[in-house]
Amino acid sequence: MTAAGVVEVIGVPGLPEVRPGDDVGELIAAHARLQDEDIVVVAQKIVSKAEGRIRSLKVVEPGESALRYAERLQADPRVIQVILDETVRVVRDERVLIVETRQGYVCANAGVDHSNVPGADSVTLLPEDSDASASALRRRLEELTGRRLGLIVADTFGRAWRMGITNVALGVAGLPALVDYRGRPDDFGQELTATLVAVADEVACAAELVMGKTDRLPVAVVRGYRPPAPPGSGRDLIRPPELDLFR
Repeated sequence: MTAAGVVEVIGVPGLPEVRPGDDVGELIAAHARLQDEDIVVVAQKIVSKAEGRIRSLKVVEPGESALRYAERLQADPRVIQVILDETVRVVRDERVLIVETRQGYVCANAGVDHSNVPGADSVTLLPEDSDASASALRRRLEELTGRRLGLIVADTFGRAWRMGITNVALGVAGLPALVDYRGRPDDFGQELTATLVAVADEVACAAELVMGKTDRLPVAVVRGYRPPAPPGSGRDLIRPPELDLFR
């Protein structure tokens, strides 16, 4: 639900390069004018940097599995080793490694990423617990601003059925991840049986329109959206294995 059907998406410019140990909440509070019920969407990359989730490839020793995958995929074996270190199961290994991460995500390369990382020999990893990261950052922002907020830690993932990448919510705090319309009547009185809307992903996607990939806008504010459900978590969005047709 929205106020008068209007939702605003506002980029937050001016944040400096984030380094391990930085107070991301303080940086956002210094650059954003927040209001009650705003949803703050934060790029996973700066959360990972602040939490020290960075690995130097200079100290990575590839094992036999990494060397085999690297030869097949024409990839840096050190990066492959980092991916495998973050992985509990390799789902597919054609063209790219699709894996299940220790956090439960099924995604390309376990979220290990070279982009927007200073230095050619460093990669970032996903947060250890994105929901915990979102909750801690939300508490810090609310403490600094006195506002009631929702917070999403977001990253871009590919999709099994469609081309292109989109933002998705990894960590969620202060808003629902899903809104379940099953059992409710539609506009013509028919009972909905399969309508489970990933609203946190939709908010993350809206934010990405102003965040971009090369504009140095790792934070956006979504204003005016009031999710019609109680708060949830990012884990609500992870499809159980028995319902996943692609595992």
